[in-house]
Amino acid sequence: MMANKMGPKLLLVGCGKMGGAMLDGWLQRGLAASDAIVAEPIEALRPKKVRGVASSAELKETPEIVVLAVKPQSMDGVLPDLKRFAEAGSVFLSIAAGKTLKYFAGHLGATAKVVRAMPNTPAAVRQGITVACAAPDVSEAEKKRCQELLEAVGQALWVEDEALMDPVTALSGSGPAYVFLLVEAMAAAGAKLGLTSDMAMQLARATVAGSGELLRQSSEPAQQLRVNVTSPGGTTAEALKVLMAADGIQPVFDKALAAASRRSRELAG
Repeated sequence: MMANKMGPKLLLVGCGKMGGAMLDGWLQRGLAASDAIVAEPIEALRPKKVRGVASSAELKETPEIVVLAVKPQSMDGVLPDLKRFAEAGSVFLSIAAGKTLKYFAGHLGATAKVVRAMPNTPAAVRQGITVACAAPDVSEAEKKRCQELLEAVGQALWVEDEALMDPVTALSGSGPAYVFLLVEAMAAAGAKLGLTSDMAMQLARATVAGSGELLRQSSEPAQQLRVNVTSPGGTTAEALKVLMAADGIQPVFDKALAAASRRSRELAG
């Protein structure tokens, strides 16, 4: 069971939507409620199923793993008290966007065991994907524990080069917003062709959601699934002539992801 692998205690700092989803996933995968502690200043967000405190300053015991799920702008405020855990050998798993390993080394110490991770919002329904990067002092066994935690809400991948976290952020971290925009655009185009706004949105939502589930379950690549829907000379082929033209969707995505990746570098300082 996961609880045995993780050791005596896990401290979750921040229990908003992402932190709460992760906690639910850990408990469902075998983490004992007695092995988890949540530090969350907002009382209404503290789950009743595990021990909750307003601040990590209330803790006397040292957790084996500290999961940082607070907003990036709140990180400076929570790290000073947590430095004592870093000095005692705790592993830190951060899901805060833009906070680099260098940043954590500056606040927790140069030898702090930190894993930086970038999840995305489908983690809330345990269909997310996360990419992680570890500081040099994190052992393979500690990386494996972090992998187990991240897989509780979806898939998890690793990169050695932290600079790759910027394009990761651009593609998967920000990616759900692109998909939601696609739904909006499809619905708007359908309404312009005479469908009611409600029907167009229902069709677009169901089509994108269903296609995503088909993609998830299928062993075929996305390219082949696209071909499967496209009859030569048919309606789909006509639409794809526009979307796949030299000035179609690919150059737009190239430009959009480059902009997001650039902004990710800027925010990381």
